[in-house]
Amino acid sequence: MDYLKKTFRWFGPSFGVSLPEIKQLGVEGIVTACGHIPIGEVWPMEDIASLKNEIIGHGMEWSVVESVNIHNAIKYGLPERDKFIENYIHTLKHLAAHGIFTVCYNFMALFDWTRTHLQFQLPTGAISMLYDPNAIAAFDLYILKREKALILYTDEQKEKATAYFENLNADGQQKLAQAILIGMPGTKEHLTLEHFERNLQALEDLDKTTLQNNLAYFLNAVIPEVEKLGVKMAIHPDDPPFPVFGIPRVVSTYEDLQSVFDCCPSPSNGLTFCSGSFGASENNNLIKIIQDFGDKIHFIHLRNVEREGGGRFYESSHLEGSVPMAEVMRELVQEQRRRLVNGNLEVAIPMRPDHGHVVLDDRLREEKFYPGYSLIGRAMGMAELKGLEVGVRNSLLLS
Repeated sequence: MDYLKKTFRWFGPSFGVSLPEIKQLGVEGIVTACGHIPIGEVWPMEDIASLKNEIIGHGMEWSVVESVNIHNAIKYGLPERDKFIENYIHTLKHLAAHGIFTVCYNFMALFDWTRTHLQFQLPTGAISMLYDPNAIAAFDLYILKREKALILYTDEQKEKATAYFENLNADGQQKLAQAILIGMPGTKEHLTLEHFERNLQALEDLDKTTLQNNLAYFLNAVIPEVEKLGVKMAIHPDDPPFPVFGIPRVVSTYEDLQSVFDCCPSPSNGLTFCSGSFGASENNNLIKIIQDFGDKIHFIHLRNVEREGGGRFYESSHLEGSVPMAEVMRELVQEQRRRLVNGNLEVAIPMRPDHGHVVLDDRLREEKFYPGYSLIGRAMGMAELKGLEVGVRNSLLLS
């Protein structure tokens, strides 16, 4: 039986974690992207080749692209979307030409994953990240001062937001704004309040059905082309898996996944299974998602979250939290067994530890790496997940 393929996300030479350091962790593959190329432009063949050769030069493979980001014109159904879809297909053709066939992407409107605290200290002293809906509402009402916020939140939510904001000093307000305005993983660049507000205003009338239709339009244009290439598209779930600032989510629930796969049936239309994103909602049954959509899983992110009620959660250690990680791992191994029986050769599914605490000497380079992407914290996660996988496999052999 092939083990899950151990991979690690890397953001390039300027990132505070190097390829030689990652190699020491026993990692087989790197998860990365040509992040220097503006969203919507075609990735040149020479850029892909250069990045791939750098990874190979350190004894690893480029296993997964994360991410080929989707231009907002596609997400929002703007008139110029067809041009950007064509560029997207060209990029995928260039990746396939270099033997890179697994592509992670998301369809989150406004920005990627959102947290309200990037420096949340745990009782152990480790630094994690936290999401608090009261902080989101406080930012919306009292920092952004958006008119629509007055009707978006319930009276109870506004009361909690007011109490939250009144307990913030100037430094706390600044840190809250910075955490929200960071906007994209793999960067420390912040949007301005004005830019953020313009983007948000452009989406105020966007409903879930429209966003779903725009995703279906994209998939029905892209999937038939990449299926010929053998490329597997793996959509990442929304993070967090519920509306933020009133913006709809379309990859957050079991029903959402069914809609994604039904709109364009194909082996190339698949999923990045992220236990943390799905696990932030108590309504998601992660085991059922793996059981029912397991053959669609082309890439795996494993991390844990501790749900504290009311939509608030923080990122816990990989084996502790609200996600039953041992059960998740057991079901992923069972999915590998099903693939062997069904003749599916994609058994060694790429998996990476997702996010990591800031611990020990991570603090010495904290200014270099990006939130969630420490070295030692993620290495701990990898070690825990490796051990869990071995234990699960042994228990299945004995059962």
